[in-house]
Amino acid sequence: MAVMMNQQLLFMGGGHMASALIGGLIEAGLPAHQIQVCDPNESARQRLSEHFGVGTLAALTPQTEPADAVIIAVKPQVLAAVLPDVAGVIHPGQLVISTVAGARLDTLQAGLDESAAIVRSMPNTPALMGAGMTGLVAGEGVTGTQRQHAEAIMASVGQVLWFADEADLDAVTAVSGSGPAYFFALAEHLTAAAVRAGLAPEQARQLVQQTAAGAGQMMAHSELDAGALRAQVTSPGGTTEAALAVLDQGQFATLIEQAVQAAMARARALSEDVMPKDVMPKKG
Repeated sequence: MAVMMNQQLLFMGGGHMASALIGGLIEAGLPAHQIQVCDPNESARQRLSEHFGVGTLAALTPQTEPADAVIIAVKPQVLAAVLPDVAGVIHPGQLVISTVAGARLDTLQAGLDESAAIVRSMPNTPALMGAGMTGLVAGEGVTGTQRQHAEAIMASVGQVLWFADEADLDAVTAVSGSGPAYFFALAEHLTAAAVRAGLAPEQARQLVQQTAAGAGQMMAHSELDAGALRAQVTSPGGTTEAALAVLDQGQFATLIEQAVQAAMARARALSEDVMPKDVMPKKG
């Protein structure tokens, strides 16, 4: 985080992900006065100003204070509208970090200065709790120092991994981006099964929540992989083995593989839909 302490940051968009990043950065020691947030929504600006003490803007103008890094954290459907505004305030070689789902590097480069140093990120929703997992890929022209800056920003809400090939972010999306929903679905169905087995709903909820939290901590802190940990819990002829046999009969592993492949395919399709070429912003 030390590399960021003298940096001025500009967020384009003040939604949940921007709020998570701002909170993480301030908690890590970045002064609030070094952060500006542009959002057309007055209530969002007021919330950010009151909660974090950051500066806010309703719109970017040529007079907007220069920033060392610009973080684009808007919804995909408004990206085409905001890119020209961002292009108007960045300088040659500007570090731009995108958290926009499906927005590929060539799309971002086409709407910004050709020299902009763009880093594309794929965070997930646990970032809102400071427990995120973010995949990063750097575009052409991103320097080593800028990579450090981008990593420090995204690491403020969890762990980060760099990827050399942008296509890998489709897999990142399918695994960690969509992944929390897979675990939530398992918890949802396990809770329902516990209630049907005779437990009170609140008892079932507490059992499942703490079991999930404990299993996650074991994976995070153990030197063993998930398969080895599973084997440790599975005694021959025991209850766990009986349960896992049912999952195997239902081709559990195959279903997970198919789910990840389906999410990857959808991620590729969404990337084509974020900004069709016929509405690509034109650089002035």
